[in-house]
Amino acid sequence: MTMIALWAAACGLVLFCSSRSGVEGIGVNYGLIGDNLPSPDKVVSLYIAHNITDVRLFHPDTAVLDALRGSGLGVVLGTLNSDLAPLASDASYAASWVASYVAPYASSVRFRYINAGNEVVPGEGSEHILEAIKNLESALSAAGLGNGDGPVRVTTAVATSVLGASFPPSHGAFSDAAMPVMAPLVSYLAERGSPLLVNAYPYFAYAADPASVPLDYALLSPSAAPAVTDDDGVQYVNMFDAIVDAVHAAVEKVTGSGQGVELVVSETGWPSGGGGYGASVENAAAYMNNLVRHVGSGTPRRPGKAVETYIFAMFNENQKPEGVERYFGLFQPDMTEVYHVDF
Repeated sequence: MTMIALWAAACGLVLFCSSRSGVEGIGVNYGLIGDNLPSPDKVVSLYIAHNITDVRLFHPDTAVLDALRGSGLGVVLGTLNSDLAPLASDASYAASWVASYVAPYASSVRFRYINAGNEVVPGEGSEHILEAIKNLESALSAAGLGNGDGPVRVTTAVATSVLGASFPPSHGAFSDAAMPVMAPLVSYLAERGSPLLVNAYPYFAYAADPASVPLDYALLSPSAAPAVTDDDGVQYVNMFDAIVDAVHAAVEKVTGSGQGVELVVSETGWPSGGGGYGASVENAAAYMNNLVRHVGSGTPRRPGKAVETYIFAMFNENQKPEGVERYFGLFQPDMTEVYHVDF
């Protein structure tokens, strides 16, 4: 029963690294909700200096895109959730979006994915995601920048709240509320060979029920062995793998086991402060370094296949809500490390 409680907590909440052939490096989300953050050119230099190979932007920012020119960093570019409706209903709006934020930079910025919306499913606006993806693909194709079969893939990012069942991982399934959107979406992504982005945070499951969720299991600590979860003989020694494989199982229930969709962990992190249970510099450093060492080895459901993963986030952001939300950064706004991560 404690493991069921663990999964109820984990999957009621919300998982990026760059991988073309195995894990090439770890990506980091670049948030901008702060009034004391360094200039974008300094931030890009900080990424490069720390061997961070990829960056995820939650929405277009032309100053950041200008700073990324010639950097070699892989870029995941998000749309605003509020743009989903016009992107879905108006092909000219999608064409204008691509003309403003992708085409002018494409010769010198290495775009990897466009993610249409973040954590919209299930909820208001989620019905627009698939048509927004299709219109963005058409706009990219018209601009000579790929149409889903080319270099720039279009997808969306979901939280693990899209799951209605998740324990054990092989029983993973989309919820009744999410299924009307997720079933056609993942089928389309499978046809296009595009990934699904997933945000997953073992921290929140641990903080919600620390009596039931072993800290070492949440931190991907080697000392979590022997396995905390046994799924019909498949052993899970950390929550990260279990969450990812639960989403794999949900996708396969829609697409069939022979046609999966690659999962990209677009956010995962651990707060270093803010007063939340287990939020400390020590735990955050342990989680991040264990994660960086682990993602190249795959999950029990996908052994040996690196999990493309983006850490949340680059900086502590002082205009986020008070509490742990302000303390997910790897760096302070003055660009000093909150703790060291060996990239």
